[in-house]
Amino acid sequence: MDKFRRIFSKRTSIIGMIHLNPLPGTPFYQSGSFNQIIEKARHETNVYIENNIDAILIENMHDIPYVKSDKFGPEIVSSMTAAAIEVKNLCDSKIPIGIQVLAGGGKEALSISKSVGLNFIRNEGYVFAHVGDEGMIESNAGELLRYRKMIDAENVMIFNDIKKKHSSHAITSDLSLLDTAHATKFFQSDGIILTGKSTGDATDLNDVKIIANEKEKLKMPLLIGSGVTKSNLRDYFGIADALILGSYFKTDGYWSNDLCSTRINDFMRDACEFEKSLK
Repeated sequence: MDKFRRIFSKRTSIIGMIHLNPLPGTPFYQSGSFNQIIEKARHETNVYIENNIDAILIENMHDIPYVKSDKFGPEIVSSMTAAAIEVKNLCDSKIPIGIQVLAGGGKEALSISKSVGLNFIRNEGYVFAHVGDEGMIESNAGELLRYRKMIDAENVMIFNDIKKKHSSHAITSDLSLLDTAHATKFFQSDGIILTGKSTGDATDLNDVKIIANEKEKLKMPLLIGSGVTKSNLRDYFGIADALILGSYFKTDGYWSNDLCSTRINDFMRDACEFEKSLK
């Protein structure tokens, strides 16, 4: 937790998503639009800065349908690195920045973080295997931690989804959420992320309470990774250490729309008031 608190000082920090436009080589990439991808990332970073966001998470969510890391090419890594550099320069080290490379690109995310100077990655498949909509996602904790050590990136935190959204967990149905959380802790995770069943789906409060009640033993930060809105903010605030928001910050609350500054401003105002009330 000390490592986490050095970067995320608030009781509950708000992490805003930057969903990069479709990247080169993916089905919805528009020829000649690379500069627009970078410019949109810059614009959304400025929107977040203006609205006092606590942290930013970059993700290639528009690269649907996703393929696993052994199927996407170096153009994805280089494109996301270019975007991350722009975001980093605008934030000027004042705002923590993370990255997730879909699908299952934990090593790629670590390499980008090392080269650009990012603070954290979001990773899927850390412990146990599950079936995602892009196929089998195998556990990668051992490989990731060895790779992080090898490239001297141990200052980059790895936050891991457990029982993640858009996935079937039938093959691990004999393992409870708490079993998975303890395995994640045993394998030296820097934080765990809980989600609902799909993008924008609210995270089950019972799941949140199960993990929150075990935090003394887990000694890891808890992050909520889907479905947070202004109306349910109070439910999660003060229990979770960070909330990751993508869909709600978009126009009409839909993940593929543009960021809406008004929605972000209203939400951050409430978050600020809740933060003050807990001090």
